[in-house]
Amino acid sequence: MNLALPFQDYIKKHQLFNKKDKLLLTVSGGVDSVVLCALCKNAGYDFAIAHCNFQLRGADSNRDENFVRQLAENLGVKFFSKTFDTENIAVQQKKGIEETAREIRYQWFHELLESNGFQYILTAHHADDNAETIAMNFFRGTGINGLRGMLAKNGKVVRPLLFARKEALLAEAKYNQLTYVSDYTNDDNRFTRNFFRNKVLPLIETVYPATSQNLIANAERLSEAAMLYKQSVEQHKKKLIEQKDKSFQIPVLKLKKSKPVETILFELLKTFNFTASQTAEVAALLDSATGKYVNSSTHRVLKNRNWLIISSLQHIQSATVVIDENDCNIDFDAGKLSFKISNDVPENFSASAFEVSMDAKEFKFPLLLRKWKTGDYFYPLGMKKKKKLSRFFIDNKLSKLQKENAWVLETNKRIVWVLGHRIDERFKLTPTTTAVIQFKFLPAK
Repeated sequence: MNLALPFQDYIKKHQLFNKKDKLLLTVSGGVDSVVLCALCKNAGYDFAIAHCNFQLRGADSNRDENFVRQLAENLGVKFFSKTFDTENIAVQQKKGIEETAREIRYQWFHELLESNGFQYILTAHHADDNAETIAMNFFRGTGINGLRGMLAKNGKVVRPLLFARKEALLAEAKYNQLTYVSDYTNDDNRFTRNFFRNKVLPLIETVYPATSQNLIANAERLSEAAMLYKQSVEQHKKKLIEQKDKSFQIPVLKLKKSKPVETILFELLKTFNFTASQTAEVAALLDSATGKYVNSSTHRVLKNRNWLIISSLQHIQSATVVIDENDCNIDFDAGKLSFKISNDVPENFSASAFEVSMDAKEFKFPLLLRKWKTGDYFYPLGMKKKKKLSRFFIDNKLSKLQKENAWVLETNKRIVWVLGHRIDERFKLTPTTTAVIQFKFLPAK
């Protein structure tokens, strides 16, 4: 079988790229990537070659780099190479060798793409690679996207050999007398992919001889099913997620009427880095009391009456805002704060929750505007004894969400105002006040 025509047909069918595009081919020196180079050269595509030296196989790693460099020279194309201290990087990042190598090479490929004006990154993954990927994803546990395997085009990464079996690539290389290098680590079954390639799939094929071919065929069918699935998910997202300021809200009653609830919930939450294993935990919030929550690595989903509120942990733990004397208007996460200093002392000394007047002589700049934290206390207006904010919030029946969004204004390490609630007794206006500092808090909508 000559792969030239099927190669071109596959590119056109999936609209992978065209003749005017500049392509970056990722080349290890093995048979797959060497055949990809030959097919692109014969088809007249404009491409360069990139090679990663992971320093994992001693002298063989350098041999492969030299081989690919010579291949690029023979083809008359530009050559890029980079050497990685892969083992040390894996130790530092506390990741496996396979995962580390994948991450660092794709990061470098994308850097090359941006800095050299390439349109696409081409890899030499083939149909058997895809069968292995589908099998690994199935046993690892994945959604429908994992079961469709690798995509022919995923953003800037293109895989134009997914139509071809490994045996066809070997036959193409033999027919065209292409030389390539072999990687002895392909026989090392400590690596997950090798274990599936060399052990799992051959064992299954003793019972079902067409296992790999069936997996490849399933990938095509599941890709189309995934398209329909995605369309349905997007419709549910539009109906269920409402953005409010920097948080997202999901109405509990409407979500409970959606079927299947946990699948929809998983799709709604995965954008916020919640894992599949957390889906049931979050689903339990639907019938929980207000204030219960579940955290992902980056976000929190909180049950607040009839809503699930999704907020970033970074937003919840916002940094302190420093206010100088000339900063009369401040925009911050919770809204807007403005103030002015005046010698006109109002006759009415009362304070409201959002507009307050205090004795200016008690203030020392800079002021600090920050989220409250455990251990904070103040002297609530009308009281002579201090009270911890945590107890103040309980006494005033604040919800968990309201507590998390509570901000305080501080001067000289003393809290003067819990915004939107109460000022400190020590800073109130008195008959002896000669200068007033007036604050206005406008909460974000």
